[in-house]
Amino acid sequence: MGQIVAVLGASHKPERYSNQAVRMLKDHGHSVIPVTPGRTVIEELPVVPSLDAIDQKVDTLTLYVGPERSAQMQDAIVALKPGRVILNPGTESAALEQALTEAGIPWEHACTLVMLRTGQF
Repeated sequence: MGQIVAVLGASHKPERYSNQAVRMLKDHGHSVIPVTPGRTVIEELPVVPSLDAIDQKVDTLTLYVGPERSAQMQDAIVALKPGRVILNPGTESAALEQALTEAGIPWEHACTLVMLRTGQF
């Protein structure tokens, strides 16, 4: 049974890691919610423009936005209350990590693509 996974910063460009994550998550049987403004469909999946547009429990939130952008979304990330947050390389943020810890939301520095390929997701 797959997880519900939100991909924050999903891209429509196939060469981007965030797009590869959407595809690989889908291929592994997860329900994927691409999150990015300005797009309606990525990899044949409906896109939500922001985290507060998600109306279901998210098992995993995987980040593909840098710390400057995630700082603006920190409250929305915490309010989403995902089961865990994956901070992919380049998304590390001490402020966000502290906010997640204080909210009791598990997080880890990891690569979604590597986790999926090695069965650690």
